[in-house]
Amino acid sequence: MRNGTLNILIGGEAGQGLVTIGQLQSRILVRSGYSILSTQSYMSRIRGGHNSFSIRVGPDGVLAPEEMIDLLVALDSTTVELHRKELSPKGVIIADEQFELTGDHLLEVPYSKLGKRKQMNVAAVGVMNSLLGLEQAVAAQTIDQFFGRKDPKVQEDNRQALEKSLEWAKTIENKTLKLAPVTAREKMLMLSGNECLALGALAAGLKFYSFYPMTPTTGIGQTLAALAKTAGIIVEQGEDEIAALNMALGASFAGAPSMVATSGGGFALMVEAVSLAGMTETPIVIVVGQRPAPATGLPTRTEQADLEFVLHAGHGEFPRAVFAPGTVEDCFFIPGRALALAEKYQSPIFILTDQFVADSYRSVKPFDLKDLTPVRPGADENAITQPYRRYALTESGVSPRLLPGMSKHLVVADSDEHTEDGHLTEDLSARKQMVEKRLRKLEGMRREVIPPEFIGNPDPELLLVCWGSTKGSALEAAGDLRTGGRRMGVLHFTQVWPLVQEQFLGLLEKAGQAVCVESNAQGQFARLIRRETGFEIKRQIHRYDGLPITPEFILRELKESR
Repeated sequence: MRNGTLNILIGGEAGQGLVTIGQLQSRILVRSGYSILSTQSYMSRIRGGHNSFSIRVGPDGVLAPEEMIDLLVALDSTTVELHRKELSPKGVIIADEQFELTGDHLLEVPYSKLGKRKQMNVAAVGVMNSLLGLEQAVAAQTIDQFFGRKDPKVQEDNRQALEKSLEWAKTIENKTLKLAPVTAREKMLMLSGNECLALGALAAGLKFYSFYPMTPTTGIGQTLAALAKTAGIIVEQGEDEIAALNMALGASFAGAPSMVATSGGGFALMVEAVSLAGMTETPIVIVVGQRPAPATGLPTRTEQADLEFVLHAGHGEFPRAVFAPGTVEDCFFIPGRALALAEKYQSPIFILTDQFVADSYRSVKPFDLKDLTPVRPGADENAITQPYRRYALTESGVSPRLLPGMSKHLVVADSDEHTEDGHLTEDLSARKQMVEKRLRKLEGMRREVIPPEFIGNPDPELLLVCWGSTKGSALEAAGDLRTGGRRMGVLHFTQVWPLVQEQFLGLLEKAGQAVCVESNAQGQFARLIRRETGFEIKRQIHRYDGLPITPEFILRELKESR
């Protein structure tokens, strides 16, 4: 156990139901009042291979994944072989007695006696709950709701398997895994990053979503499709990513706040349409869920290596903003900011996530929606200077955007360079004016940049700089070092473009040493900071093997690079 938390890993082959066990156990823990962080590691295949579902749980906030395992639930013998070495000194292995395994820390469970084969997952949950000291009533209610109540026979079989497993587990002498009691049981939600991106966009007024399924962002489309009828939105699966973005641009042009999501390989196909959005000044939000590349890479693993790609995607020069949520709460609120910014500055806006934050489940407090204002597309026609010019030259660079067919004015748009009224032109002086007009919008975006969050000693001897999903691990690593007597600080960026050096350069210069932590091989964010400010973060920690950065990884790298 680390920092008062306990780490559970459920391992087995794809198709054995380990995700069902993981989600069930996570929900039971959240309903019992505990804080969780559930992460998934899976191969790109339908059946077979080795997959795992990890749950880190504690009575207080859990910020990051952990490497050491306290409870290993093995659905096959391979899981024990692969993960036994990661077991903590007081760790326990739960495995079917039919595996005939040997060794220490082993708890052999007679699953065949606890229920039918279909109820093996429920029996495993029962044994886990007994070891953890959780209430049977919470587990029973969660299992009923998870599987539904359509078939009374299945419901009764599940209840019997749960009761038998709990009774059997009472005979176990090992009590070292019982969780510390929760002092106050608050109402909590269990949501993944993808689910929060979908729900946050809906709350902000999203009306059209198009996509082509691609790991790790497919869950956004699935969540929105399930809610489409209730929420009154259109969800469209295109024949490819090219079609997906162009459909969304058409919907946005017509007045529907729109979003698409993909990963690096799919975004490569969207790039021409990104420039179309820049030229036609059409609002659009694009979510890019990063995973290891190039080409197909590791489709189901995580990385932060598409920052420079997204920052420079599209031919020509036009303004954009790039967000990188660090928590599931960020995933909920950032889509609203992105949709509003896209509408206000009539530009493509990006949200960079990755497989880790997209697929992770976390316990979160219900969101406060009182300050959310759904985006309202289009300008007021009564405030328009006549004759109407869609691309009127303005001081801010933002021109009045009327929606076609929604007023008496003619709306003309063109993907070629154009005049103020939207007609194609090859007048080179007009071209210069339009380039400068579009780029002026970047100054307005700069004034609305989310400042990086600084946590820690105001005069740190060591400052960990991070962006996106590495936030929790950086905070925990800094906490461990602070306990050891070091003056620590963490500087986390939720928005990585534009960069406003006045918001953070002084902190970098004041720190005894700055260390940039990111999941790529070349330090893309550190290079961006150097390019924009001239400040070089010389010490860097990189991870690019497909696994998320953990607090232990940061601490090892800091120790080895001294």
